[in-house]
Amino acid sequence: MTEHADRTTRPTDADVTAYLDSVADERRRTDARRVLALMREVSGEEPRMWGASMIGFGRQPYRTADGKDREWFAMGLAPRKAALTLYGLTFYGSNTDLLERLGPHTTGKGCLYVKRLDDLDRDVLTDLLRRAWRTNHRPR
Repeated sequence: MTEHADRTTRPTDADVTAYLDSVADERRRTDARRVLALMREVSGEEPRMWGASMIGFGRQPYRTADGKDREWFAMGLAPRKAALTLYGLTFYGSNTDLLERLGPHTTGKGCLYVKRLDDLDRDVLTDLLRRAWRTNHRPR
């Protein structure tokens, strides 16, 4: 059984559309909606809010170093003030071949940060999402 009780960020029943409607920056809101549609197309699933500000698709169970079973989304996004953050695309230095061709971005441990979606190569982004979905998603 996956435990969420001691995790701050966990799946909720909050409305994804209402959340995106509340994003103040118009460009960030539009970019988030476009990526959401692409993730929906790639995954074939509906998104779910995780915590108050992340939108996730699918599930990715994992075990922590202390032996606890956890669950995270397989891929997701968050329209942050500084950048549109995409999750699940860059774990442990993966996908460097695609990232080199993507366009302007920065990365974190498992995050891809994008300032302007229009500056990215859409085909490369789609390939990144497909890889992430195949690699990370574990159906129930």
